[in-house]
Amino acid sequence: MTIFGKKGKNGEKEMSFLQHLEELRWHIIRSILAILLFMIIAFIFKNILFNKIILGPKSPDFITNRLLCQLGEYLKTAALCINTKPLNLINIKMTGQFTTHVTVAMVAGLILAFPVITWEFWKFFKPALKPSEARYAKGAVTAASGLFFVGVLFGYFMLAPLSIHFLSSYEVDPSVVNQINIRSYIGLLTSICLATGLVFELPIIAFFLTKIGILTPTFMKKYRRHSIVVIFIVAALITPPDIFSMTLVAIPLVVLYEVSIFISAKVIKKKEKDRKEFFGKDEKNQPATS
Repeated sequence: MTIFGKKGKNGEKEMSFLQHLEELRWHIIRSILAILLFMIIAFIFKNILFNKIILGPKSPDFITNRLLCQLGEYLKTAALCINTKPLNLINIKMTGQFTTHVTVAMVAGLILAFPVITWEFWKFFKPALKPSEARYAKGAVTAASGLFFVGVLFGYFMLAPLSIHFLSSYEVDPSVVNQINIRSYIGLLTSICLATGLVFELPIIAFFLTKIGILTPTFMKKYRRHSIVVIFIVAALITPPDIFSMTLVAIPLVVLYEVSIFISAKVIKKKEKDRKEFFGKDEKNQPATS
């Protein structure tokens, strides 16, 4: 049993189904090794990982907190001055801090290894693509990695400080004191960063859905208003309940939606151009009639 007939689309040697499974296994192994390598690096540099990165957004000296506070002073509103008081975290389990260290290092390894993972899976699917398709797919892999990291950074620098400020200061009654577990804090931070990283993949999703014929720019334009409403609902769900935070998250998502329409239109235009070239060559190859 073979995947690509007599030869692969890129002229590569024919491979059996079991050979493809073996090839996939090695791509997965290399991806796991990359995750483990970055995990070990993150585990070793504990002070940077926790003091500078994980615990940074809750500190009054964090860059976002300082800039928003300066903006609040300029606009003469105290609402933008967030995380002004240091947030103390607690640990209630004997092994809690060690297991937290391992878990955070694992998540950091997964995030840092994301480009390697996408590259390995692209290398696996590359033989099944035409040269022109492989060229576009390679660009998509690079763009996917870039957008993922932009989304993670957006969640970390913009959304996380706002969420931490709101949730740590919110109270149902003054007699109820917030004593926040470090695992709860880290869980919130990682879920925000990973969620925004995945949401920022919207243009890549639009690219592939258009390539396989599920999505069209006409459809996206027709339901643009509906999509904007959905975007604001999603932004309201993943941010503190205030207009500023919701708008701050919704605007980049609306921009990404417009970029997705542009990318979808480019893919459709390329497909139509290829179709015309194909039929043009087919007509030229037809035998002349007397």
